[in-house]
Amino acid sequence: MDILVTGGAGYIGSVVVEQLLEKGHAVTVYDNLSKGHRDAVHPDAQFVQGDVADGGTLSQILNRNNIEAVIHMAASSLVGESVQFPEKYRQNNVVAGQVLLDGMASCGVDKIVFSSTAAVYGEPERQPIVESLRTEPTNPYGETKLEFEGLLKRYAEDVGLRFASLRYFNAAGATQRNGERHDPETHLIPLVLKAVLGQIPHVEVFGTDYPTRDGTCVRDYIHVVDLARAHILALDVLDARSEIYNLGCGGDGYTVREVIDTASAVTGVLIPEKLSGRRAGDPAVLVASSQKIKRELGWEPEFQDLGLIIESAWSWLKGEQGAVRTARQASE
Repeated sequence: MDILVTGGAGYIGSVVVEQLLEKGHAVTVYDNLSKGHRDAVHPDAQFVQGDVADGGTLSQILNRNNIEAVIHMAASSLVGESVQFPEKYRQNNVVAGQVLLDGMASCGVDKIVFSSTAAVYGEPERQPIVESLRTEPTNPYGETKLEFEGLLKRYAEDVGLRFASLRYFNAAGATQRNGERHDPETHLIPLVLKAVLGQIPHVEVFGTDYPTRDGTCVRDYIHVVDLARAHILALDVLDARSEIYNLGCGGDGYTVREVIDTASAVTGVLIPEKLSGRRAGDPAVLVASSQKIKRELGWEPEFQDLGLIIESAWSWLKGEQGAVRTARQASE
């Protein structure tokens, strides 16, 4: 299948591209590189630098490359930033997304897998989160993702679009080629590993008095390869229907303390911490259930162990640091 991956130069998108190519698909990556990295794009994928809001270029690519399906990962995705700049998030996540849907409709491309978020649930009434729970996002990031899901439903009714929307929280880990390179970095596991390398002075732990097994927040962490595999499996459902799936580690999730302790065991380094008060709006537990996608598509995570997730991220990060040192030495 010929597939367009928007945001395919980003962290998750680049791994999705790796997995698509491994499965024999032809891939075109479409990314404006505002957050992504050109060197993250697999050399066997075609790369086009462009913005999702540029409908003319998008339509050219959809037609010229005979695209059959789209995996849409291009988005603004920082919760805190979305609160500061809500209009930016609506523009990037909703308005530009509608340009993509219009382009697909005009070119006869009727299949899309959407990278959504479990943030659409807000502070859910029960754990783990299932797809039937009400959606009440508490920030513009979650609101704009939910609004785009509404557009998907509308286009499904109006023009016969078929979609799969995948809602998840924290991708983590790495492949040999690609890992997390965010600026700024806000995710716990890479921050913990940066503290190991001395790139930041400590890991800040926000709240130690939550009603959890060790007093710190509980969250989902899914290996990025397992997440990528779910996006590819979701392509199969598009021949028959549209669906919404959660993706999560299920079970009890992982506490902040467990992440730090596991990273310390993996790296052999005692990780410096700074204990701080709770952050406003941080729920004690956020864990999504993946029972529906397991039941309907046969998705089974292969790298769910937290140690494996952190070990893969650590291995990639050490390789990146070595490459940077080598490049610096060569330039001196």
